[in-house]
Amino acid sequence: MRIRPAVKDDHPALCAIDTVAAGDPTRCADIAGWLENGCCHLVQIDGEVAAYGVLTRHFFGHAFIEMLMVGASHRRRGLGAALIGHFQAMCAGSKLFTSTNMSNRVMQDLLVRAGFRPSGYIDNLDENDPEIVFYSPLKPIAS
Repeated sequence: MRIRPAVKDDHPALCAIDTVAAGDPTRCADIAGWLENGCCHLVQIDGEVAAYGVLTRHFFGHAFIEMLMVGASHRRRGLGAALIGHFQAMCAGSKLFTSTNMSNRVMQDLLVRAGFRPSGYIDNLDENDPEIVFYSPLKPIAS
């Protein structure tokens, strides 16, 4: 398994593993924007793109895992946890947030295993499915 920054040439592979992109053409445009902004990282297994994540810094000035997507054929292998750990290491010494729908129990469980704690919720983003905000209490960088 290799985690690396995603580049423009990765766009087709990222769209191919993204389960939302198949039914929502705006997701491929979102992926292109993340690539252009340099905030997308991916996991490769034997040279194949298997997962990706997006780390932005526009959540009230703090780091935020905006997207975490593991290709359907690569799930339950620890790739999501590896990306989260990668982002936590990138953010050492600062605050890291993310969110997921209340209905997404798999992601909630993954976040709790990665040391995140619930930090609040937002109503009215998705109808009848509040968004739970999570916070990772990161250790400060040793000097």
